[in-house]
Amino acid sequence: MAKGIGLLLLLAFAITGHALRPISTLTLEDQARLRAVFEQAQPFTDLAHAHYSILGLTLLSAPAPKDACTFLKAKVDVSNVQSLYHATSAAKALGNCQLNAAKAKQTLNTALNESADVPTLFYAVSALDSLKFPINSADVAKFLKAALKKDDSLLSQIYGLYIASKLSAETDVTEYLNSVEDIAAQADEIDDLYLQFEGGILPSAMFIDGSVKISEKTNKKPALTEEQVVMAGNYILSRKTTQNVRNAYLVVLATKALSINKFFVPVGFSLASSITVSPAQPKIIVQVTDLMTGSIGQLSVSTKSAVRKSDRSKLFTEKKLAGTADKTKFDLNFLESKPAPGFYDVTLVGKLAKPDSKFIGLADGSITVKVVTEVIVEGVELLVIDRDQSIATKTVNVQHPRKVASPIDADYHQNVMLKFVLKDKATNKPMPVHQAFIRMANLKTKQEVIFTSDRTDTLQYSFKLDVAESGRDHFNALSGKYSMELIIGDASIQNPFLWHVADVNLKFYEDPSKKAPEVASSPYEPKPVIDHMFRVPEKRPSKTVSSLFTGLIAVPLLVLLALWAKLGVNLSNFPMSLSAVGFHVGLGAIFGLFYCYWAYLNMFQTIRYLTIISIVTFICGNRLLGSIAARKLARSSRYKGLR
Repeated sequence: MAKGIGLLLLLAFAITGHALRPISTLTLEDQARLRAVFEQAQPFTDLAHAHYSILGLTLLSAPAPKDACTFLKAKVDVSNVQSLYHATSAAKALGNCQLNAAKAKQTLNTALNESADVPTLFYAVSALDSLKFPINSADVAKFLKAALKKDDSLLSQIYGLYIASKLSAETDVTEYLNSVEDIAAQADEIDDLYLQFEGGILPSAMFIDGSVKISEKTNKKPALTEEQVVMAGNYILSRKTTQNVRNAYLVVLATKALSINKFFVPVGFSLASSITVSPAQPKIIVQVTDLMTGSIGQLSVSTKSAVRKSDRSKLFTEKKLAGTADKTKFDLNFLESKPAPGFYDVTLVGKLAKPDSKFIGLADGSITVKVVTEVIVEGVELLVIDRDQSIATKTVNVQHPRKVASPIDADYHQNVMLKFVLKDKATNKPMPVHQAFIRMANLKTKQEVIFTSDRTDTLQYSFKLDVAESGRDHFNALSGKYSMELIIGDASIQNPFLWHVADVNLKFYEDPSKKAPEVASSPYEPKPVIDHMFRVPEKRPSKTVSSLFTGLIAVPLLVLLALWAKLGVNLSNFPMSLSAVGFHVGLGAIFGLFYCYWAYLNMFQTIRYLTIISIVTFICGNRLLGSIAARKLARSSRYKGLR
């Protein structure tokens, strides 16, 4: 039982520690890119874009365009509350831009009524606040409660936080501060890293900013856990690559709200230097800031541990990082501990000179460091071994990066072997790599095969080419000169390389019963022309047979004509009109076209003629049927009149 409780506590601590780490910050490079997004919105096309661009530049302490106020005055619609919200918010950010306040005040006060919905109240109250007009807090509080009863959607509740934060000090807004916890409960947690609302960046960013504003209004910390704050910040920062002006503004708005408040400020640990550590660059520089890359005050930073990812071996534990001229940056000579090449997880802890409980994650910093080195190749031997007796008939020692002077000969009675050792140049110790391949390529046909090399427990690499077997399985028994190249690559080495070790003359067993494979032509040479031939039509039957069957088909028509002659034909009901004649002629023409198609026309010619004939036949037939129906209707009416 005790073990189970201990395991649960350990798991809870691990999850909490994971969630308390901001995964990134809004670096100076990120801020410069977002500033470019705001500047690219110029020249402005509408008030909303102008609003988000101007406020975004203001939040980044960047100058707004000189003609921005002129645009706001020209585009604002003083009879529209939302238009006034965008214009007044942007004008307030500019600082020296005066709009037509008299007409705006009338529109905004009229919009504040019992039937107003929450967004309208938000736009009107925000605009009044931007214009520094008095707000009737008692009425607005009453209107807001009524509106939330009609619409308590997520965005309406978040708008409620903003509205409540702008009411007078005498107004009790405790219920809105308490609603922060209920709103947060509607968010979705993703991978224990992100906290987001349905609807994306808009409700997520406005919730963060609104929670800060209502907390500052009441001077009370909102009911949010540290994990929720960090995960919400992680989601906002995951959208920092956006190119949309509104979304970019929301990213900056929420990130700044999390960086400048007195209740909760997530702390980010990031590398201000390259992730790569090498003899040429042995130090790492760690930056500890808020999410806007601002200073959090005087502090010291030390490591908890540095653990190699591949085998979880611990390199060192506590080491204090040295301060720099920039009080947000600290450096550490990582190579002092003589780490093996690879990736390392470094956990960090920061300690403020003046402790402040609002900072989240100071004890849970984490960075990844990659230690790289140069690799050297030693003990390279190229051997030709008798396949049956396993005796080396030829041995050549090779020095990297030289190539064997003369080609090596080997036939299907022999094997070719390459042995080598890879060493860390800094320590001169053997080291493994992820990629150690041998590339064999036919110098004439460019056909190539890539093989993997084997590694022993002593970290010696070897590759054996069974000439007989490989000729059958890989080279199509195509004898000739092949280049042998050694390919070495790894994420932890600085000098990956491809080395042409030697040329090898391979002679494979040739089966006389099999045709020698054709030498592949260059893929860039023109291909032979393909002449397509349609299928030859089948031979038609003789004229006698065709005439006989045609006569048999015509027999029913002859019988019909004979019966009409004997019984008499009544043509009195045939309507003598253009549509009737046209329909029957068209129908006959279609039957005649079918004969022409059978006799000498092709399908495309037939379709072309059929299209013309069928259009005429359809129009005439439609009019004929209409006239017949009208005649029947008139006849029926007369019959009813007689009755």
